[in-house]
Amino acid sequence: MSAIVLEAVRQPHPREAMRPRPAGRPNLVSLPTGREAVRAIGKAGDRWAVREAGAAGSAQPPVRLTRFGRLVVALLVAVVVSVLAVGLAGQIASASGEPRVVTVESGQTLSGIAARELPGLPISDGVVELQIANALSTTQIHTGQRIVIPTR
Repeated sequence: MSAIVLEAVRQPHPREAMRPRPAGRPNLVSLPTGREAVRAIGKAGDRWAVREAGAAGSAQPPVRLTRFGRLVVALLVAVVVSVLAVGLAGQIASASGEPRVVTVESGQTLSGIAARELPGLPISDGVVELQIANALSTTQIHTGQRIVIPTR
């Protein structure tokens, strides 16, 4: 890193006037280099303006969080994650939905209901699912009986 330094002449401060100043040690001022120096010289033109432009144009330090700030950020992240989790759980619960109920009509069989209401399963597996969901010990059903169709 290169730096252009300039010996600065300053007026002594009243408090500094009492202290003896060491001889032979000039006050050095760091000046901007590269694009910053070109901008500062282009705007000002004299060396004192360049000196002040270099001091005013210095980069600001990065933002630092205190312990309390980190705690607040962590709590905000936790709240956002929990709200998203609750929303996702609600979506999953509503997607499964309530099981449907079918009323048996005259001439229907459990295998016919399984074929119509559970098309993704083989008929024998559909019949077993209907028996489990309705606590049926046999495949016999009666007209007017309500059969619960399990959701998958």
